[in-house]
Formats: sequence, C-alpha cells, structure tokens
Amino acid sequence: MKYTNDTILNLFESALQQLQTPEEPELLYSPIIYSMSGGGKRLRPVLLLLTVDAFGGNVEEALPAGVAVEVFHNFTLLHDDIMDNASMRRGKPSVFAKWGGNVALLSGDTMLIIAYKYLARVGAKNLDRVLNIFSDMAIEVCEGQQYDMDFESAEKVSAVDYIQMIERKTSALLSGSAMIGATLAEASDDDVRKMHRFATELGLAFQLQDDMLDSYGDESLGKKIGGDILEGKQTYLMVQAMSRANDEQREVLRSTHKRKDIGDDEKIAIVKALYDALDVKHSTEQQIEIRFERALTILDTLSIAGERTKHLEEFARGLMGRKK
Repeated sequence: MKYTNDTILNLFESALQQLQTPEEPELLYSPIIYSMSGGGKRLRPVLLLLTVDAFGGNVEEALPAGVAVEVFHNFTLLHDDIMDNASMRRGKPSVFAKWGGNVALLSGDTMLIIAYKYLARVGAKNLDRVLNIFSDMAIEVCEGQQYDMDFESAEKVSAVDYIQMIERKTSALLSGSAMIGATLAEASDDDVRKMHRFATELGLAFQLQDDMLDSYGDESLGKKIGGDILEGKQTYLMVQAMSRANDEQREVLRSTHKRKDIGDDEKIAIVKALYDALDVKHSTEQQIEIRFERALTILDTLSIAGERTKHLEEFARGLMGRKK
C-alpha cells in the first residue's frame, strides 16, 4: 500500500493534465477540454486506483484505465445535460448551454471514443476482461438513464424500481471502476465480485444521501435546497412518500411543483411538510445506513489483510462525509 487517497488523486490529476486533443476542429475539442477541466471529485478513477493499490497492483500502469472511466463519466454528463435541458454544470455553464445541443452531442460521442482509446492501453493479459467490464458498465449507465426518464411519466414508481434504477445510473460507474481496479491487480474472481458489491452498496448509499440532502441539507454547504422538489423529480423520498400517502396527499405530492399561484419556497415547504408527516426522512436515513454498513462489511471479507483495505474504507467514509 504505497499511496494515500490524496496522493492517488494528485497522481491521477497529473495524468489527466496530459490528456491532449487536436486544436481543430475547435468546436469539437474545446468543449471536451472545458468539460474535463471543470473540476469534479474524480471519485471513480480514485476508487479504481485505490483498488489496484489495495490488491498490490501497479498504480501507475493503471492510470490510463482511470482516465478512461473519468472521460466516460464526463461524456455521460454532456449527454445528460442535453436530455435534462440543463444550463449549469459544476457551477458554470454546461457544454449544452455554452455551445448548443449538437456540439454537446458530438463532443460527447468523441469523449466516449477517447475513453476506449485509453482503455486499450491496458496490458494484453487483462484487456479482454477489462473491456467487457467497462462495456457492461457503460450499458448499465444507459439503462439507468432510460429508467430515470421513464419514471418522469410513470404513474407509480416503487422503492424497488427506484433502487434498481440508481444501481445502474449511479452505482454502476463506481462498481465498474472497482472491478477494473481489482482485475488489473489480478485479484481473484471472488474478490472482484466482492469489490463490485462493495462499490454498488456504497454508490446506493451515496445517491440516497444526495436525495435526502436536496430536501434536508444545509445551504451553507453550497447546495440549493429543494431543487428536486421543484422539478417534480422522482427521488427516494418522493417514492417513499407516494407509497405512504393517502389519495389527497398523493395528489398534493404529484401536483405542487406545477402550481403557478405560489412561489418556489412555498412549494418546497408544502412537500417537505408531507415528507415530515409521512416520516420519509427517517426511512431514508435508515436505508442509507444499511447500505453504508453493508459496504464496509464487505471490505472485511476480502482475501487481503485488513490493513490493505484501510484507504478503501477512508474513501467510503469520505464519500459519505463521515470521519468515523
């Protein structure tokens, strides 16, 4: 275990800065550099590289795979912003808003191809397995996005449906990254499967926490409260509330965000009052805790010594904003 989480991140950022694209056509490549330099936590490549290190692999040789998953992640964001008609991304104008949908679409397509080019730098011994993991991960993300869009018009979404959707849309990138890292370090098939489960449970806990913070977070942390409510978005809280509500409450939950006679603050207050009455905050917190504890427990079952999983546990706690 040669690297801490911070040194892994610094190593990856150095590798990412070496990403070069042609100067022309400018409208194809400038949005790619703009997108990749826009910050972000680099969660997926850091997890990939931490996993390589935990299993005794060569972190520097795995850097191209890390770049591949980060470029792929940013490609999905370009296309998400087109589908969501989103004007902002990470506190600045989205590629879609800055250059238009056609540019965002084509630049995103190019980023997907760049991701595969980086992935092809993986050593021949593991290339087939890594390509299959990466491709399965990519398909899952697309499936998750489609389910998410389907939910916008669905009459009813169950908690099980919602968990299955975020397992694809959010967790798949984390679990795929962990599996690639374990594979590159030549971990056993059993350990690769366990890393998949660890990252899946962690990703679910992370997304459920994000859902909750949108309604119950602290604006001093820079997150605007109530955005999901104003969009009428299907989140875990909304799904739980709809399943517990009576007919009258259900209609309020379904229609409040569309009302023209009240302001945004009142819309948020009305929906949150129902969330409180239906106790969905508590049930969401319980689900977050269950998923997070499952993830940590899986780390204890890996074939490597407990000391080697220390930084993976730190990563998990950092992702969830926990010190202990």
